[in-house]
Amino acid sequence: EVQLVESGGGLVQPGGSLRLSCAASGFSFGNFNMSWVRQAPGKGPEWVSAISSGGDKTYYEDSVKGRFTISRDNAKNTLYLQMNSLKPEDTAVYYCATYRVVGVNVEYGYWGVGTRVTVSS
Repeated sequence: EVQLVESGGGLVQPGGSLRLSCAASGFSFGNFNMSWVRQAPGKGPEWVSAISSGGDKTYYEDSVKGRFTISRDNAKNTLYLQMNSLKPEDTAVYYCATYRVVGVNVEYGYWGVGTRVTVSS
């Protein structure tokens, strides 16, 4: 059974940090590109960051560049998102997901259940 389980969310003050983890099982994690997608209250999903299967290529949405760092440990089947200098607008449920690029399109595959991040004083 494929599972992606996020953890590490919580309540943090503006300017604080959190490290999200996504534990994968049931598939060959090291063969898949991975991404983080978030959904803020009352809004649609927003892509945040992505990393290639080998971890050599990383991508970030403009609003998180310089603050968030995506990484992975294929030996541990785990994806990470280090979030620093958090802002209230980062408040959302964060999901990890596998993805592949087909032509000019991104197709998501497996999804986690999400972990909630709340940035508030």
